Amino acid sequence: MRFVRYREVDPSGNAAGTGLDLPVRPRLGLQYDPGPDGRGGRVLPLDALPGVTDDADRARALDDADLAAFLAADPQLEATRAGLERLPDPGPLQLPAASVRLLAPLHRPGKIVCVGHNYREHVEEQGLPVPDRPTLFAKWANAVVGHAEPVVRPDATEALDLEAELAVVIGTRTQRVPEMLALAHVAGWTAVNDVSARDLQGSKPAVKPGAHGDGQWVRAKASDTFMPMGPAVVTIDELPDVSDVGIRSWRAAADGTVTTMQDGTTRTMIFGVPQLIAFISAVITLEPGDLVVTGTPSGVGVFRVPPVYLEPGDVASVEVAGIGRIDNPVVAYDGSVPLGSPAAAILAERG
Repeated sequence: MRFVRYREVDPSGNAAGTGLDLPVRPRLGLQYDPGPDGRGGRVLPLDALPGVTDDADRARALDDADLAAFLAADPQLEATRAGLERLPDPGPLQLPAASVRLLAPLHRPGKIVCVGHNYREHVEEQGLPVPDRPTLFAKWANAVVGHAEPVVRPDATEALDLEAELAVVIGTRTQRVPEMLALAHVAGWTAVNDVSARDLQGSKPAVKPGAHGDGQWVRAKASDTFMPMGPAVVTIDELPDVSDVGIRSWRAAADGTVTTMQDGTTRTMIFGVPQLIAFISAVITLEPGDLVVTGTPSGVGVFRVPPVYLEPGDVASVEVAGIGRIDNPVVAYDGSVPLGSPAAAILAERG
């Protein structure tokens, strides 16, 4: 299954049925035939499944369009599967891609536990030793945005960078779980862009003479809009093996030039998903809807010669094979972008 969070729109991009640019409440749905970028096909509203709203907690989660709460209220997704079995022909209830605007599938995860230095080539490009245990840091829900939503470059940074990553979506409460049982606690996966302010992080190529980073990564990693996510959460039964999944990223510059930044695979992870879940859950209890963001391959902008950073007007794109691709316009702190830039085109299309 592919879970999405969305709003209905009419062909002009307005709120469905109004002809006006009015807010419409988000909904949760299941995506069918999404196409190569993971954003097409059709969407079946989750509340259309027989029996799914019979439980008060599930009904409340659907009303709030809160996938984390829904995962908690439907352990192992048993009610969802039962509802699908009772709906032999979902076709008449499905919405075409043109009538939905995809949002971040998990808009307020309780915890976002991220892993740094987890790909061999990425460690090597920094000249660092291979770590003997995972390097952890955190982001928060304020960083989450969806496909086509803007990434804001704060005026505090001049060295904004992208990182394509596979994120694990926790499905059941996970506390002190051994590696051999870790995947039983996984609901699925999504793609994220771990946007990073390299000068605030203290990455040497980004720090100007006489300056220094923050000494930790909070501002560098957890600022507003610094974690685009999507386009869907793909359940573990649909994508059971992520040990060799392609991960790529691109930068479309304001002048229209497109550069492939990263082209890697999870095969080169230092610590795999079961190891990460066991290591984290030994001291941090993970709840349904929490995310474990597993690290990024080599090719990020800061370690190129010369460094390549995201500028207002650019579009940052990341893709995880089997999940999909998200494209996010980069805007200045005041929301501005150069006219005619790739970012301006996406913002105009989104409305």
